[in-house]
Amino acid sequence: MSATTNELHVLINGEGRTVQPGATLPDVLREQGLDPSHPRGIAVAVNDEVVRKQDWGVRALREGDRIEIVTANAGG
Repeated sequence: MSATTNELHVLINGEGRTVQPGATLPDVLREQGLDPSHPRGIAVAVNDEVVRKQDWGVRALREGDRIEIVTANAGG
């Protein structure tokens, strides 16, 4: 995964990734195959702080951010 100087290096669920400057959490969720417009059952933390769903779209990512995405699955 080579990055240009226009990309940010972040960790998503422990894996190194690159994102474009200005990327927000909905961008990351879409990249992970999740629909941020239907966030039920999705929780996101950045640098060990839970980000409220209403703040996902305004939380721009920064170099070195650690993003954890947790999803709830029904069933047993």
